[in-house]
Amino acid sequence: MTLPTPEATDRPAYPPAERLPVVDVLHGHSVADPYRWLEDADDDRTVAWSAAQAKLFADRAASWPGREGVGARVRELLGAGVVGVPIWRGERRFFMRREGHQEHGVLVVAEPGPDGGGPVERILIDPMAIDPSGLVTLDAWQPTPEGHLIAYQLSEGGNEESVLRVLDVATGADVDGPIDRARYSPVAWVPGGDAFYYVRRLPPEPLPVDERQYHRRIWLHRLGADTDTDVEIFGAGMDVRSYYGVRVSRDGRWLVVTAATGTAPRNDSWIADLGPGSGAGADRDQVLAAPPLRPVAVGLDARVDPFVGRDGRLYVTTDLDAPRGRLAVTSPTQPEPEHWRDLLAQDDIAVLEDFTILDGPGTGDAPVLLAGWTRHAVSEITAHALSDGAQLKDARWPVRLPGVGSVGALVSRPEGGHEAWFSYTDHTTVPHVHRLDVRTGELELWARPPGAIEEPPPVVTRQIAYSSTDGETVRMFVIAGADGLDDEGRPTAPRPTILYGYGGFGVSLTPGYSASILAWVEAGGVYVVTNLRGGAEEGEQWHRAGMLGNKENVYADFHAAAERLIADGWTTPGQLVASGGSNGGLLVGVALTRRPDLFAGIVCSAPLLDMVRYEKFGLGSTWNVEYGSADVPEELEWLLSYSPYHHVVDQVDYPATLFTVFAGDSRVDPLHARKLCAALQHATSGARPVLIRAEGDVGHGARALSRSVTLSADTLAFSASCTGLRLPTPPPEGTI
Repeated sequence: MTLPTPEATDRPAYPPAERLPVVDVLHGHSVADPYRWLEDADDDRTVAWSAAQAKLFADRAASWPGREGVGARVRELLGAGVVGVPIWRGERRFFMRREGHQEHGVLVVAEPGPDGGGPVERILIDPMAIDPSGLVTLDAWQPTPEGHLIAYQLSEGGNEESVLRVLDVATGADVDGPIDRARYSPVAWVPGGDAFYYVRRLPPEPLPVDERQYHRRIWLHRLGADTDTDVEIFGAGMDVRSYYGVRVSRDGRWLVVTAATGTAPRNDSWIADLGPGSGAGADRDQVLAAPPLRPVAVGLDARVDPFVGRDGRLYVTTDLDAPRGRLAVTSPTQPEPEHWRDLLAQDDIAVLEDFTILDGPGTGDAPVLLAGWTRHAVSEITAHALSDGAQLKDARWPVRLPGVGSVGALVSRPEGGHEAWFSYTDHTTVPHVHRLDVRTGELELWARPPGAIEEPPPVVTRQIAYSSTDGETVRMFVIAGADGLDDEGRPTAPRPTILYGYGGFGVSLTPGYSASILAWVEAGGVYVVTNLRGGAEEGEQWHRAGMLGNKENVYADFHAAAERLIADGWTTPGQLVASGGSNGGLLVGVALTRRPDLFAGIVCSAPLLDMVRYEKFGLGSTWNVEYGSADVPEELEWLLSYSPYHHVVDQVDYPATLFTVFAGDSRVDPLHARKLCAALQHATSGARPVLIRAEGDVGHGARALSRSVTLSADTLAFSASCTGLRLPTPPPEGTI
């Protein structure tokens, strides 16, 4: 394919944006903020500026060749739909499914038919039936141990402000709720389903405005009772930014509580003995409402996640003295670290991600522990004796996965047994659900996505190791069409390339199906996903090497990836786009302002960009454990050293830039993109456009299918316009 060179265009006529002489003096630094007025979305000046920017974007986007065609292809590739791993409760199983045409996935229950016949499926929760506009999303759900009730959480317009309700599985009718202020709330049912523990924020009215997103507590709620009578279990006196976890053991005896300050890479944990059995009664009710919490691990610089198994032992997954993770075991009556005994010791290379226990019917005298790992971001599953953790190695093990990809949601039946289920995906494979029989080691396809798609041309994924500026080895996945590679898998000519990264919060970028990636590669481009420091692809030490005062490593890794791709002939600076969202938006914002020479274009989605004031908006103050705080002199130095908004320089030919922001985003306020957009439009010396795409009624997370397609079409068409990639034309009747 002959790729055209992008034609130079006249400099866009940008909407005027007044530069004000706003300067803050912080710890001896004079910090200019000329576009502070753009922080207020309701300011008349911001409203007018935003409307003019929307028109500018629409006018430019209409001229991008192939926009409708690539949107149509993305929709086709998403037409496979989605099917989730089954969550078993007795003979009922619950799972998510999205048909190819559906805007949102639905929650399905499958149960034995009349007279013991084959499973009959029913839709329990369909967001589109609740709101045909597509603005409602299903955030979370949790069935009772018996499977007769299910707690579920909905939010609207992308705001992620979950409202909790309880549904009767047999009738489909709500029997409790709505309970508001339940954002990010786990639900831990007491056996029998008459009560559950959950997390809810305090009422907002008495709180300072900037703290109303915080002040969570763990509560005990009795089914059908007024929430005003809920009993506060835990949280008073903790940091107001704390997030909590809560779970109850299957037998109802043990309550486990965890607490973390914001997104800190450490947490505290406690356990309470609720007494034997799960029956009602005055004594039992009193214990449920006032559990005697005993520390498991408090004040340690580590993650500690306790879980009481069916065998009554306390299992603890932790990175304490093991940055790549380990699994220890002890008694719930002796939960402290000095009593822990390793079942799975830390691996030298692989990172422990998940485990499940198969110790019920069918396993006989040899119950099995299945462990999920990632080795340089690629999944594997091993089997171990539950008694001592010894790895099983025979003809059955380790599990032979379908390819080089990612395993998700490794689960078994709550009552045990010989079966486990998990999802598998890679860069070209839609997630499928597989079933593993530990008696034989047999792995079978359990469920496939409900739709069919036209397969793309042959695609090759290579994992390439490269050196960052300090000599650290970093890895990236390079996805390209086979027709552009030689016999040794090297590029025959440079091609338009998108380089995607994240590098923060311990988030690992593992192989996964992406319609946008495939549509780009199918059109002749190259797509690259790099595993930067700040993620957890190599364990917690990899995360910490890219947070706080080490954040510079993340940006060095990203720039080194771009330079390696250019040096190896995959692409050129005139054909390379940097792409990232949220923390990844910060990443590409730094790339934009620090290395404009490396990139033809930047796609910057829902970004953090003003790192001096980020704590004042959205959930920003929960992230200062990752970035640092401008209130601390040393940490302000870190933030100022890379904050994109504060590194815009006049008369620089900046790459073409597209900011995408969402009005319902309650995590990262769109003000960041507005401010940097205005600064770049003022400063850039070149003709390459700086645009902002603002979308209403969606937020930082889940969205309807059609909105995902349109967003992908716009970002891919923009990237093609920057790099010269020729996108497909739509079928005659096709539109996005």
